[in-house]
Amino acid sequence: MEPSAAQGTVFAPSLEGMKHVRSDNGEMLTKPFLDVCKLILPVIDKFGAAMALVKSDIGGNITRLETKYLSDPSKYNQFYTMVQEEVDAKTAKGSSSCANGLLWLTRAMDFLVELFRNLLAHPDWTMSQACTDSYGKTLKKFHGWLASSSFTIAMKLAPDRKKFMEVIAGTGDVAADMEEFCTTFPPFLEENHKFLASVGLDDMKAS
Repeated sequence: MEPSAAQGTVFAPSLEGMKHVRSDNGEMLTKPFLDVCKLILPVIDKFGAAMALVKSDIGGNITRLETKYLSDPSKYNQFYTMVQEEVDAKTAKGSSSCANGLLWLTRAMDFLVELFRNLLAHPDWTMSQACTDSYGKTLKKFHGWLASSSFTIAMKLAPDRKKFMEVIAGTGDVAADMEEFCTTFPPFLEENHKFLASVGLDDMKAS
């Protein structure tokens, strides 16, 4: 399913995808969750250079988790199986682990949700203000000095807010879709954090 302006806002495909993230038993499913994250990438694209770091980080973590899933789709159908396997093997804290990929993917999504909330709640803020505030509330506390400095510089390249909103609106109601995204997606992210905390992995910092 390719996102297109004809289908409404840039958020529309990811909102549709969220309906399939849980199994009938309420379990988080690997492929549908990763697909939703992939469908958010076109939104990040619209930020241009300001989000290049975030996009490559998200893309890399999706690929890492997807590669593991594809190695045995039936075994890794349930999202947390691959991480639990690493926890049992004592490899979860490695920098190239799926646990690490899931943690940083979830944190990056937390940042995006916070950013969209800011855009909804503060119509008077510039895009740069909205980005910097969201970063301070989410990723910053886990970043070392280097990552934090790079991020702060990148935020200065944030696009004009009005133009950005027009581009992502397509033919739909962007405020309504953004609000739905900020309501529907966070429970999945909270569940990820809850699981990672239950296995002692939710507080890992960037090296």
